[in-house]
Amino acid sequence: MTTEVITDEYVQEQLNEGLRCIGCGAIMQVLDPTKAGYLPMSALKKSIDSEELLCKRCFRLRHYNEIQPVELTDDDFSRLLHQISDARALIVYVIDVFDVTGSEIAGLPRFVGQDNPILVVANKVDLLPKLLNKNRLKNWLQAELKVQGIKPVDIFLTSATHPKNLDGLLDTIDAYREGRDVYVVGVTNVGKSTLINQIIKSGTGVQDLITTSRFPGTTLDRIEIPLADGKKLIDTPGIVKRDQITHVLADKDLKYALPKNEIKPRTYQLNAEQTIFIGGLARFDFESGEHTPITAYFENNLNLHRTKLAGADDFYNKHAGELLVPSPREAATTNLVKHVFNVTEKSDIVFAGLGWISIPAGVKVAGWAPQGVSVLIRKAMI
Repeated sequence: MTTEVITDEYVQEQLNEGLRCIGCGAIMQVLDPTKAGYLPMSALKKSIDSEELLCKRCFRLRHYNEIQPVELTDDDFSRLLHQISDARALIVYVIDVFDVTGSEIAGLPRFVGQDNPILVVANKVDLLPKLLNKNRLKNWLQAELKVQGIKPVDIFLTSATHPKNLDGLLDTIDAYREGRDVYVVGVTNVGKSTLINQIIKSGTGVQDLITTSRFPGTTLDRIEIPLADGKKLIDTPGIVKRDQITHVLADKDLKYALPKNEIKPRTYQLNAEQTIFIGGLARFDFESGEHTPITAYFENNLNLHRTKLAGADDFYNKHAGELLVPSPREAATTNLVKHVFNVTEKSDIVFAGLGWISIPAGVKVAGWAPQGVSVLIRKAMI
């Protein structure tokens, strides 16, 4: 059908049948610009029969790197995940190895069905130091997943942006799929859609079909990709974790929390009562313990600044947003909240969505972060 004969009635018929945006999966609509899937009628007429039907949000994001907020609640995400529990499926659970704690989905087996096998894909392994032993990492992940109540059929380490083992991943998925549909799940920014784009490119040669970006919540509804045996590979929306640092960052500062290159560990020899500021976003206090080395794992361009614990509050108030950058987006979140830890084994103090600091046993430390951003302790990864 040519553009000249496309009528409003024809477009409405297509909308009634459930047109979806190829970029984010949202059902297309022409009525409400604030809701997912919106595209003006005039623009929809021009693109309705194209192979790249994009909503206005995806078009602006793909061509201008501009994000437009839409109204999508946590209940919407939960509803979409619950649909999986009624399906016979292989669950591909994508986690971010640079932010394992921040990429956990609490109660995942309950969402996706107790009988559906879970294959864990640990993405962004290229961000970790190359010297890290991969078997040790797998064992560490196994223990972390056990705490979540997850017994995966396997753990596969990969990098969606630099996939050297994509064929191995596809073979692994096929080995556990056994004729099932495949649902890909994960929180925002773990790289699900990037991973699926690599799978599509491998199978069809089509590049960047699904919209991806640094912005949380890029995929808004399920996106179905047909498989050779008639089953489907289904990308689901990223679950929004409200306790991650990305939710208090300005868009221009997301690069400090979402690294693209291998992290270079930074080691400091600390005495008691010393502080390290992590940009203007977080703070680490070494309150008491013997003189000891600590190692910080953050985006390489994020500035770390060491100072004395005495006077650290005044130092932050004076320099946040200037010497200490970036700082939280909202003025209300610039008062950092303190979390105290008495450390009994070698551990990581994790700032959700930002990075971590590895510390020895036998010390007392504190981690500070904006209101609502989690600071946690875990057994040391490295």
